[in-house]
Amino acid sequence: MSFPLLTATAALPAIGAVVTAAVPAAQRTAAKWLALLVSLATLALAIVVLVRFDPDGDRYQLTESHSWIKDFGVRYELGVDGIGVSLLALTALLIPFIILAGWHDADPLETGSKRWRPTQGFFALILAVEAMVIISFEATDVFLFYIFFEAMLIPMYFLIGGFGDRAHEHGEEAASTQRSYAAVKFLLYNLVGGLIMLAAVIGLYVVAGNFSLQEIAEARANGSLDMATNTERWLFLGFFFAFAVKAPLWPLHTWLPNAMGEATAPVAVLITAVVDKVGTFAMLRFCLQLFPEASKWATPAILVLALISIVYGALLAVGQRDIKRLVAYASISHFGFIIMGIFAMTSQGQSGATLYMVNHGISTAALMLVAGFLISRRGSRLIADYGGVQKVAPVLAGTFLIGGLATLSLPGLAPFVSEFLVLVGTFSRYPVIGIIATFGIVLAALYTLVLYQRTMTGPVKAEVSAMPDLRVRELVVVAPLIVLLIFLGVYPKPVTDIVNPAVKSTLSDVHKKDPQPEVEAAK
Repeated sequence: MSFPLLTATAALPAIGAVVTAAVPAAQRTAAKWLALLVSLATLALAIVVLVRFDPDGDRYQLTESHSWIKDFGVRYELGVDGIGVSLLALTALLIPFIILAGWHDADPLETGSKRWRPTQGFFALILAVEAMVIISFEATDVFLFYIFFEAMLIPMYFLIGGFGDRAHEHGEEAASTQRSYAAVKFLLYNLVGGLIMLAAVIGLYVVAGNFSLQEIAEARANGSLDMATNTERWLFLGFFFAFAVKAPLWPLHTWLPNAMGEATAPVAVLITAVVDKVGTFAMLRFCLQLFPEASKWATPAILVLALISIVYGALLAVGQRDIKRLVAYASISHFGFIIMGIFAMTSQGQSGATLYMVNHGISTAALMLVAGFLISRRGSRLIADYGGVQKVAPVLAGTFLIGGLATLSLPGLAPFVSEFLVLVGTFSRYPVIGIIATFGIVLAALYTLVLYQRTMTGPVKAEVSAMPDLRVRELVVVAPLIVLLIFLGVYPKPVTDIVNPAVKSTLSDVHKKDPQPEVEAAK
């Protein structure tokens, strides 16, 4: 029997979370190092998965299948395609940086007679989220996916509500209230989406008789499972609603600015660069494969919602006073691009969307983590409280600029390639949608450059005059992300080679082909 590599990749951080949580409170440093070592070991396993994955091989590889709840047809089934393995690698890559960036975010703080936040719990929760996200990218049983899709809400709730940002303009009491509100809002939105999906999962079982993604997709393809049109549409809507909340898609997005604003910067990265990717990934894996006809039926409405997300998120980012909320609204705009690429139903659009998921994770991590280092120095998230930082902390300002330029998809940095592919893929089938979406790029340049100008340039404010530059630990966090942004910006082929075969399979599921060019190429 071959080694269960996918199970090990998810189990290692899960076991690490339990062991880290059991570390005595007095051994805070040991808990940090343990969590970091576990995350690095998980990254090593993810690299092995990536190396063993053959883009030109079977659609799902490294598969595992075991009977679980036999009476209900539930199986423990794992497998990765090119899309899943790329996002698994992204998750394993980002978690060590998140842990390093949050090295002191959960250190005890005496507030009156209360001791604030157990350090080992913070890092254990991060590892727990990593385990659940990884197995979500691996699961090919719908019920197994659903369990971890929902379970990851619990550690995220405690990370937002119990370990939120200390910087608040109205003091610690107001910060505690806002953290609690953001955590409850996050939980309620996602729970409602999950409950609606649960009804759809049950409905799928009633129709198909099992939960296996591969078996149901094959039965749909060969005609042995024929869903009534209305049934398929209702089931699709149940799944898509939950994924749209997680993604997040307008108008189901309102929990994200609160959650990212009140969380620490590393946890904000965990939300938008890791957890939210499960929503867009699931649209590709489950919505399009299980409900191909309903996906095509819903495409026009979804494209309109994605377009609204692009423009709305960018417009609200322009007007933000809070650095972290600005990044949150920018992410809403970027997720609009990802969803638009998925439902453009073209190979360029879906390849671009998958590449965008990877590149957005790296660029948002770079920008938000540097923003977190900035905020921790000044103790404020307000843009107006900064000015002239580049004169006193040039390395911090330079890395902040590169992260910002990646966010606006500057050519030569990784997000540009993915955004270009999404727009090309959308324009070839829906030219009006593609043209309007480019307005989001203009707005991205506006909110990014204005943010940099107001915080980094101009006269040095007294409050930042003694601000230290990036320390060694912080450079270790940021430098590899900057290198990746530049490398994938000029050479995205390693990722596109992995995802393109999976995208072609997904397009064949929905019986779509790329539009033919209206002008023939010159011979």
